[in-house]
Amino acid sequence: MKIITLEEHFAHPALTAASSPAINLLAPDFAATYAPGSGFAGSLQSEAVLLDVGEKRIADMDRNGITTQVLSCLWAQQAPADVAPALVHAANDTAAEAVRAFPGRFAAFAALPTAAPEAAARELDRCVTELGFVGTLINGRTEGEFLDAPRFDPVLATAGRLGVPVYLHPSMPPRAVTEASYGGLSPLVTGRLQTAAWGWHVETAEHFIHMVLSGVFDRYPDLQIILGHWGEMIPFYLDRIEELLPQGITKLDRPFADYVRHNVHITPSGMWNQAQLRFCVETLGADRIVLAVDYPFVGNEGAAAFLEEADLSAEDKNRIAHGTAERLLGL
Repeated sequence: MKIITLEEHFAHPALTAASSPAINLLAPDFAATYAPGSGFAGSLQSEAVLLDVGEKRIADMDRNGITTQVLSCLWAQQAPADVAPALVHAANDTAAEAVRAFPGRFAAFAALPTAAPEAAARELDRCVTELGFVGTLINGRTEGEFLDAPRFDPVLATAGRLGVPVYLHPSMPPRAVTEASYGGLSPLVTGRLQTAAWGWHVETAEHFIHMVLSGVFDRYPDLQIILGHWGEMIPFYLDRIEELLPQGITKLDRPFADYVRHNVHITPSGMWNQAQLRFCVETLGADRIVLAVDYPFVGNEGAAAFLEEADLSAEDKNRIAHGTAERLLGL
């Protein structure tokens, strides 16, 4: 079976270095929390694994039945405005070189220097129209703000004009949120609670919900958002959100659930849970689910087996494995 995965990361050393002060401010114990040997399967990978967008990555894909990875570069949202445009430009050129070098094996989401929104909009246009990228992946807030802040409208307008999706990816909550909600525990517990165990997913859910309630999808009704980790909790609370935030209160053009069912695709992000798959198929439909591993923080070996074991029709398996991704991304 052809398999396309959408949340597959690499790092660019200069961009990582420029972003590190902001990351350390938000999560001082982040590196230690996910260091190799820390007892978490998704530990931070060695620099060599994250830097590789060549033969070794392809070999791992081949061993595990992955046809195509959509590459995305980490940490662009944490880079300061004065250096982000040049560094992100270089990172995207690295991804473009990998796509050219291995036709059909890689595609790419644009990293964007969102601390400089006008430059970010230009970079998205360049990546899609000149380099053939298939969308953008944005890692959480930029300087404490969600994407619906007015300053980021050029980015949303460009994505809407180009007809490419935005993968809304988790990142650290603001430091004040961590101190209020996740502090008072051991550094290791706080570090994981504020990130992969809980905080990342709450942050991303709030980010998307805020975009809906601020009217982003009334302004850009065809804009598509991709949410990982089975929709970052939203499908499981969809009825509750709808009940408490009806149109009479939100004043939106559509009911909340309509935005989720028409403007969102979701991925498992390597959370190979059949019960969550069944719930999401029932709630959103198989045609709204695309596959993502979260490589290299999750290994490729689970993807094919997860689909093979799923209690779905062959048609739905093929949709999730590659068909919907091909339609959504124009592959």
